[in-house]
Amino acid sequence: MATEEMRAIEAILMQATDPIEPNLLAQLLEVSPARVEEMCNELSASYDAEDRGFVLVRVAGGYRFQSHPDLAAYVERFVLEGQSARLSAAALETMAIVAYKQPVSRAQVSAIRGVNADAVMRTLQQRGYIDEVARDPGPGQAVLYGTTTMFLERLGIDSVDDLPPLGDFVPGPDVMEAIERGLTAEAE
Repeated sequence: MATEEMRAIEAILMQATDPIEPNLLAQLLEVSPARVEEMCNELSASYDAEDRGFVLVRVAGGYRFQSHPDLAAYVERFVLEGQSARLSAAALETMAIVAYKQPVSRAQVSAIRGVNADAVMRTLQQRGYIDEVARDPGPGQAVLYGTTTMFLERLGIDSVDDLPPLGDFVPGPDVMEAIERGLTAEAE
């Protein structure tokens, strides 16, 4: 049975466009942040039990409603109908570099990618996935970039710490050795 406070959380989250931090919900409801966490967990469990088309998730440091993951195909069709705003492979690669290496400069991203990344970085910044987070204290004081809250929201994660470890994507030493042997054999 939902309490008035739980109903208030639902009402607030329905109006919010960004995730709402538990501390703000606690202030609005005049309860402790721990109580907010408890109520959000109860609400989330009840939506799961009812097999609703939406879920209450903790993402980017706060709570928000989003469509149930198993209905992604329907939502994708709705959102992308008539749109072709997908990110290119270069943009996805650049975004991954920023996410894992942040804070990082354009020059560092370009060095890692092996091509000039300025245009792709501008596109990602315009779309709100990356932004300026600091200045390099060294010569030239290059602008350093990091991911944004929108990036976390789109990935459905609470923080960059929730990204999978890079080791999961890197071949082991035996595979690297085999690749190197193959490359030196072709060069001869």
